[in-house]
Order: sequence, then C-alpha cells, then structure tokens
Amino acid sequence: MDKRILFQPAGAPAAVLIPCDCGLTLEEIGAKDVPAGLPFWIVAADAVPADRAFREAWELDAAALGPASGVGGAQ
Repeated sequence: MDKRILFQPAGAPAAVLIPCDCGLTLEEIGAKDVPAGLPFWIVAADAVPADRAFREAWELDAAALGPASGVGGAQ
C-alpha cells in the first residue's frame, strides 16, 4: 500500500501506521487503530522520512498537514 496513517500521542513522537489490505478503508483503519480522540492524517508513503535515525524526535505539523482525515476511536 502506498499510503500511511500518521498520528501523535501527547508527549510522544509521531507514529506511523502502515495499513494492510484488509478490506477496510484507510479511514476505517485509522478510526480502529489510532487511540481514541487523536486526529490522524492519511498521507502518501513517500511523505514519511526514509531516514529513521531520529524517529524518536519526529513531530507532526498539523497546520502543514491540513485538516485531519479522521479521529481515532480505539479504546
């Protein structure tokens, strides 16, 4: 799949969810797998940095990403 789901828990680095082809839409996967109440963004895979050296310092820029694609509902 050529898309990624991004979200950022409070006080933690940005998280990158790599969805699989499971019969759900990307929005449904985000709502299911992102923690409850957190906004998430669906982006092209190549928008995620390939260099993972500083992954623990990654932060999302919500203003640059635009409106969220959805909100997590997982408990």
